[in-house]
Amino acid sequence: MVQRRHLLRLAPAALAAPALAAPALALLAPRTARADEVTLRLHHFLPAVSNVHRHFLAPWAKKVEEASNGRLKIRIFPSMQLGGAPPQLYDQARDGVADIIWTLPGYTAGRFPRIEVLELPFIANRSGLANARATQAFAEKHLAQEFSEVQPLCFWAHDGGLIHSRAPVRRLEDLRGMKLRFPTRQAGEGLRALGAAPVGMPVPQVPEALSQGVLDGAVVPWEVVPSIKLQELVRNHTAFPGSPTFYVATNVLAMNKAKYQALPADLRAVLDAQSGQAAAAMVGAMLDEQAVTVADLARKRGNTLIELEEAEVARWREACRPVTEAWVAQMKERGTDGAALLAEAQAMFRQYAA
Repeated sequence: MVQRRHLLRLAPAALAAPALAAPALALLAPRTARADEVTLRLHHFLPAVSNVHRHFLAPWAKKVEEASNGRLKIRIFPSMQLGGAPPQLYDQARDGVADIIWTLPGYTAGRFPRIEVLELPFIANRSGLANARATQAFAEKHLAQEFSEVQPLCFWAHDGGLIHSRAPVRRLEDLRGMKLRFPTRQAGEGLRALGAAPVGMPVPQVPEALSQGVLDGAVVPWEVVPSIKLQELVRNHTAFPGSPTFYVATNVLAMNKAKYQALPADLRAVLDAQSGQAAAAMVGAMLDEQAVTVADLARKRGNTLIELEEAEVARWREACRPVTEAWVAQMKERGTDGAALLAEAQAMFRQYAA
């Protein structure tokens, strides 16, 4: 009888135990996604420590998530973690291997001929913000057909590119025979016109190529330098005063078209609001800020920062004139008025510089 009364006293506590434990178990259990949540995979070619990843893509993804009240998330996969090589990124977005990609159109030379006008020697500004906004404006007006296989989210061109080299470059003659990495077809043509020996390759391959003597230097903007430790591999950094600058490369943040169209209308609106000129201004401001930071990093290492004299730049511009003329002629052969595109590109760069 005593045992029965003891069991009856324990029964309410036993019944209450699951209810008391439930909140704690709920905290430990993995969170299940809401039915109306969407997670997109963003794939790119540089490591997570790179400036574009840390100071543009990650903050941009966070802004998208916050603007959607947590319903639209973007998970970033750096360093080609989803497979493939940098020149394949555009096709990965087109084919749905990744939902969103960041790449350089110049990695597939000749595939996007219209955007090359922005990459011609001595066309773009030194300012990343001006270049990013001008590139986005030009793309909205002229590049819809060229990039019709994907849903472009943002275009930009970086701030003025530099020549980073083992030996100092102060005069045109210093470039003769120098093996320099270039990112785009037009940058390569510009270097060839200046007497260098251009070598095309995606930027992640630069450190190994420098260490093996395949390269004497590389042409990249300041913001790329720390991600490949270029400031430790070369000692000289040659910049160009004012605008127009020697070279820029264009970039695109693009999404799989079917994935974009499948988003609920309100989430598409959120993504659209954070894309286009809003994203271009964000990345452009970051580029200008990092140019100052990284230049200081190189200076503190004891590296030599060189800025060409104006008279010397005039010699370089004259040497590169045939590159622009050849591009205009090539576009005419394709049935496109390259001279008109060139004039509009120059006008847009001036407009956004102002």
